[in-house]
Order: sequence, then structure tokens, then C-alpha cells
Amino acid sequence: MTNQEKTPLAVDMDGVHFAWRKAHAPVLTIERLSIARGERVFIVGPSGSGKSTLLSLIAGILVPLQGTIRVGGVLLNALNSAGRDRFRADHIGFIHQMFNLIPYLSVRENVTLPCRFSPSRRRKSAEGPDGLNGQALHLLEKLGMNRSDLIDKPATELSVGQQQRVAAARAMIGAPELIIADEPTSSLDADHRAAFVRLLFNECDRQATTLVFVSHDTTLQTLFDRTIRLDDINVAGASHR
Repeated sequence: MTNQEKTPLAVDMDGVHFAWRKAHAPVLTIERLSIARGERVFIVGPSGSGKSTLLSLIAGILVPLQGTIRVGGVLLNALNSAGRDRFRADHIGFIHQMFNLIPYLSVRENVTLPCRFSPSRRRKSAEGPDGLNGQALHLLEKLGMNRSDLIDKPATELSVGQQQRVAAARAMIGAPELIIADEPTSSLDADHRAAFVRLLFNECDRQATTLVFVSHDTTLQTLFDRTIRLDDINVAGASHR
């Protein structure tokens, strides 16, 4: 038995088949994908290979036509849409490629937003010496975003790179067990990219959080425990190569 098999799994996909419509060609067919708790995994693949679709399946945003997906031991297929939403709010921090910030909320309000929907993340954030607001400011500080002229700005007044950093802080607040990052460094310069990755790893280490990270920037992959090439595990993709 390998070390990974001995370690409780954060993500366990078995016989997963996904297509946008039943009659359409499959986008993803993954016989098996296991990610251990606390593992940092880098996923790479060409544009259009299904990386974002895979992340949405792991997060329970999408559901497979066939197969099972367990996250933290919970069978996502067994949950209805509202149940998956609740599970995601409590256990998953998602850094979306398009950020998905609420435009009329301030930087601070966007960062603390997950804690409005998740009592467990709100409780964990409030346990720190400075409470929920202090946790938000800590994350923003590490990302160079805690300036007094920024934290109360609405998201619409931020640059693309600033919005990306706010989205990252929002995903990390409340110490979710799993962080999913979809191209999280694409709009950051080299200095901010390095600071972002350091913060992400530090927060994951502090809480034993699992990290699933998709990026085209292959210079980052040596920092991770393991690299998964989507073309190697996606049988549907192999049929078109």
C-alpha cells in the first residue's frame, strides 16, 4: 500500500464521465483520480482540455453523468444542488478564473463574504486574536492589499491584478479544507505572483489544507507535491489525440 493510499483522501473520483449533453461527445472520462488530504497538486493541460470543468466537478458546481466524486469523504452525487452549495460554502475555497467578485461590495466585504454563508468558516475566522475583520486584513496584507485607500473600495474600482488578489483572500478566509485555484496567477506580475504562492502555501500548511491548482505557468509546478497532466488521466481527451 502506498503512502497516498494510507492517507485519507481529500478528493476521490471513480469512473467519472461528463458531457454537456447526454448525446454530446464526452469532455471528461476519468477512471480514477485520488488526491490526499494536505497534498498540493498542480494540474496542467492545453486550453480546452477540460481543466476548468474538472475543477467544477470537484467543487460540486457540475455533476457527472456517470461515476462518483467524493470530497472529504462526502459523496457529492448524493447531494442535491442546495446541499452541494452548502458543502462548498463550508469546505471549499474556490479562486475562479474570472474572480466572481460582487461589484458593489468593498474589498473587505468581498473577502469576508464566504463567512456570511458558512457558520463554520465564520467561527474559525472569529477564533483568531483579531476576529473576522483581522483575519481578512491579515490575508490582504500578505497580498499587498491592506492599504487604507483600498480595503473599502468597491471591487469595480480595482485593477484586474487587484481583483485577483481579493479573490484569493476570499477563498482562503475561514480555513476551508480544500482550496481550488483556476489560473490564479494569470494577472499577477512576478513579485505579486511569488507573494501569492507563498501566502497560499503558508495558509495551506497552517491548516493542513489540500490545494488543487491549475495554471499554464509550468515554472510553478516544481513547488508542488505532484503534477497531474490532464491528458494522461482523461480517456475522453486521449480519444481525440
